[in-house]
This record gives sequence, C-alpha cells and structure tokens, in this order.
Amino acid sequence: MPNVKSIFLTKLLIFLSISLQSIHCQADVFAIEKADSLFNSRSYKEAMEIYDFKYQSGIYSPAMLLKMAFIAEGIGDNERATLYLSKYYDLDPNPQAITKIKSLTGQSSLVGYEVSDGQRFLIFLTEYQTYIVGVLTLFLMLSIITSWITGRKSEKTQTYWPTILLILMIFVANNFLNGPRTGLITSSPTYIVSKPTAGGDLVDMVEPGHRIRIKSSKDIWYEVEWKNERAYIKKEDVTRL
Repeated sequence: MPNVKSIFLTKLLIFLSISLQSIHCQADVFAIEKADSLFNSRSYKEAMEIYDFKYQSGIYSPAMLLKMAFIAEGIGDNERATLYLSKYYDLDPNPQAITKIKSLTGQSSLVGYEVSDGQRFLIFLTEYQTYIVGVLTLFLMLSIITSWITGRKSEKTQTYWPTILLILMIFVANNFLNGPRTGLITSSPTYIVSKPTAGGDLVDMVEPGHRIRIKSSKDIWYEVEWKNERAYIKKEDVTRL
C-alpha cells in the first residue's frame, strides 16, 4: 500500500509550485492593465516600457500589439511598428493589418503572410500557452484537492492517473509547444541567395516587410523557405517573430 503521507507531500509540493506560477500570471495581467491605463492617458513612453518588457517575456495580446504598433509609428519607428503588426496578423488575420504594413514599408505586395489553418491553430496554441497552462493548473489543483479529500474519507486504493496526466500535459505545454519559426525581413535591401556563402547565386533582392519561414540556422545564415523554394538569408537582415 502506498505511503499516504508521502503521496500527499508530493502533491502539496506540486500544488505550491504551480500556485506560484499562477500568481506570476496574475502579476502579468496587472502590469498590462497598468500599461493600458497609461496608454489611455497618453503616457505612451511609460506604457511602451511595460509593453516591451512583457513582449520580450513572450506575453502579449492582439490589442497590446496594436497599441505597440501605434506608439512605434508615432515616434517614427516604422520597422518596429511593422514587426508588431506582423505578429498581430498571426493572431488576427485582418486584411487591414496587411494594408497598414504595405503603407509602412512602401510595398505593393508582400510575401510570406499565407498561413494554413493547421499552422494558425498551432500559432494560437503557442500564443495562448500561458492561459492553457493556467487552465491545466486549475484542473490539477482540483484533482489534488479531490484526491486528498477522497483519501481521507476512504481507505480504498486511489487512482492517480488524472493527476499524473495533468502533470504530463502541463510539462508538454511548457516545454514542447512551439509554433512555426518565422522571421520578418527588416533590412533594405536584403539579398536572398541560393547557398550560405557570399558566392551564392542571387535568388531575390527584397525590401523590408516580407516574411520568411526559418528552417534551420548555420553560422551567420538562416536557411529559409522563400516562394516554396529553399534559400538563404543573413541573420542580420531578419528579425525573429
């Protein structure tokens, strides 16, 4: 028969560690609400500092990205404004976002914004990873509490599969839920070549605003997918999304 005290202590430790993660998520929400308040009062610089810190931490929403793009455009930083709008487009494929990116970059057409339903679903899971983990954490807490209450009232052998399954799902969501690796071309002009060397044949010469899918990385080069063909582009010409 399993040691009940040992099992309870193990679950308690898991509960406490995940509770700390939930508290951290709540702190993120409060910080973004503060930034929104600053934005609404036109304290754009202060709002941008909070937004940018959360963005670098991988925490953002479509509304937040639009506000960041608005601030960046207002200070004349069209490159960053384009970056935020491109990221926004992944979450909300609004044609107006493409129109705005064209306006910011001076492009008449853009490559790399075609996203399949499967890719969009994976992007959705990735972007809302924090919330998914939060929901799974809530269910794990309920499972632990239920098991503890049930264990006190009954001497029958308990089933721990729900708890184990939830722990595995949280682990997978935290460590293996990754979206497609994409990048935004930000240099003018950018040379796309056939080989990762200075002697590679020129495939295309483009201006900022286009997106590429990154397949691998080698030294100063990215191997990318460009118009359904394999090509190479210098890392310094690309900003990762």
